[in-house]
Amino acid sequence: MCSAWSAALAQQPRSPQMSAPPPMKFVSREERSQLDEAKDSKSRISITLELAADHLTKAEEFTSQKKFDQSCEELGRYLGLLTDARTFLATMNPSKNSTRDLYRHFDIALRRLPPRLAVMRRSTPADYAGNLKAAEEYTRETRSEVLDKFYGHTVLREDANDGKKPDEVKAPPEVTKHP
Repeated sequence: MCSAWSAALAQQPRSPQMSAPPPMKFVSREERSQLDEAKDSKSRISITLELAADHLTKAEEFTSQKKFDQSCEELGRYLGLLTDARTFLATMNPSKNSTRDLYRHFDIALRRLPPRLAVMRRSTPADYAGNLKAAEEYTRETRSEVLDKFYGHTVLREDANDGKKPDEVKAPPEVTKHP
C-alpha cells in the first residue's frame, strides 16, 4: 500500500518553483542627500560609485551567509544607484571633455562589477540567481551605454555615409604560370 501511494505521488506533476521577486531599485534618503550635496559632477559620480560598490559588497556578504532576501535588497540599492548615475550623466553635455572624463571614470568602475555578480550568482539558489543575472546584464548594458557616449562623437556610424558601402577592395590579378 505504501508503494502505491509513493507511486501516485511520483506521477503528480511538480508545481514550478516560484522565483524570487525582482529587487526594488531605489536610492535611500540619506544617499540622495549625500548625492545632492556633492559640490561637482565628478564628486557626485565618485560618491555614487562608492555607494554602489558598498551595496554590492554587502550583497556579497549576505550571499555568503545564505541571507538571500537581504542580499536581494542590497542588490536593489546597487541597481538604483547605477540608474541614478545613468540619469545624471544623461543630463550632461556629452561633447564636453569633462563629461567624457566622467564617462571614462564610470566605465573603469563598472568594468570590475559583472565578475563579482557572476561569482555571487554561482553560489545562489536558482530562484534568486535570475535576479543576479539580470543585474549582471544591466551592469553590462550600462557600461555599453557609457562607452557609446564616451566614443560617440569620434566613431563614424554607417548612417553617416548615407547608407553607402565603402568601395570594395579589388582582388589581385590572377597569376598564370608559363611553362
